[in-house]
Amino acid sequence: MWVLLALVGGAVLVLVVANLTTSEKKIEQEIEHLYSVGDPQFARSLGTLLGPAILPANRVTALVNGNQIFPAILDAIRGAKRTITFETFIYWSGAIGRTFAQALIERARAGVKVHLLLDWVGTGKMDAEVIREMEQAGVEVVKYHPLRWYNLGRLNNRTHRKLLVVDGTVGFTGGVGIADNWLGDGEDPDHWRDSHFRVEGPVVAQMQATFMDNWIEETAGVLHGEAYFPPLSPAGTYPAQMFMSSASEASESVRFMYLLSIASARKSVRIANAYFVPDDLAVATMVAAQRRGVQVEIIVPGRHIDAKVLRRASRSLWEPLLEAGVAIYEYQPTMFHTKVMVVDNILTSVGSTNFDNRSFRLNDEANLNVLDPEFAAGQARQFEEDKQRSKQLTLDQWRSRPWHQRALEWLAGLVRLQL
Repeated sequence: MWVLLALVGGAVLVLVVANLTTSEKKIEQEIEHLYSVGDPQFARSLGTLLGPAILPANRVTALVNGNQIFPAILDAIRGAKRTITFETFIYWSGAIGRTFAQALIERARAGVKVHLLLDWVGTGKMDAEVIREMEQAGVEVVKYHPLRWYNLGRLNNRTHRKLLVVDGTVGFTGGVGIADNWLGDGEDPDHWRDSHFRVEGPVVAQMQATFMDNWIEETAGVLHGEAYFPPLSPAGTYPAQMFMSSASEASESVRFMYLLSIASARKSVRIANAYFVPDDLAVATMVAAQRRGVQVEIIVPGRHIDAKVLRRASRSLWEPLLEAGVAIYEYQPTMFHTKVMVVDNILTSVGSTNFDNRSFRLNDEANLNVLDPEFAAGQARQFEEDKQRSKQLTLDQWRSRPWHQRALEWLAGLVRLQL
């Protein structure tokens, strides 16, 4: 009996360790400041070290909050002629979830090939009946890393990617999930603030390839041909790149992109992120940027946040940032779910990635990098608008917070690598 219990206990311990750690080598040395974001070498570095090339002639349209985001996405879905590929972390039952299901069902019945890849954990609040209705209509629904005996060691690896590609020609990415929290215009705590982006041009093929990464992993099938990868004509003027990271492939690409971009900054770094829990190297990189004259500004959620422990873990790390002069703002009206970084008003990175260890090393993520001053200027203006709705926390205020708050933040900091 004791031998059996020991074996079971050992197996459980192995599974826990497997889920709490990743196998890849981790970047531990601070990246040297060798060139600026505006230097052609920076673009070459992104295109070679992250993998996908930076492609010219794209159009990227910013969409702010549910009032803009959901109509644009639904219009694209309802206009689909051949294929829809859709990967998301959050899809919950509710008004907007039903609307999306009806749109996908209608297109599937019209003969469009609809492929829906849902994270098993992120769709825990989705009614099984909705999935059955979609499947009966012809929608191919696949769950990412569901609970199975053979993948227990991968349960902590979730797909956090948010990708939609219609007919291989129009793509969407950003921070929005399919849930009623994202309805409205961020006007109150029940309606979140977020950004999403509509994409056209050659980079849409990279978005489609990113979807295929996890689709192949879960189905062992390949979606290809002109219906998924049609010829793509120039659609705008923006150079852009869609890249991905995956714990299952031992990738540190998202973390590297953030570190390299901040290390290459010469004027400004603006980070708007829902879950800002940087590791020690990320903190050191931001401090180094601030000390060489870069203005580093960060907007994070305030008291309206869906995960209090994340806010506490985040605040436990702010002292060296505030001491260096980094400006940190807490968004006041509602949950701030945006995931945008703007560097030197040239590089803009948008997508699913949070600034935390879970996004950097545990989850599958995807971000769109746009290297264009015009697009960056628009996102910088949006950052300033969000900043006006935020409250800056000073070093004196941080140091004078009550002891019980300090204690809770210290405790949350102990588990920050899993947040």
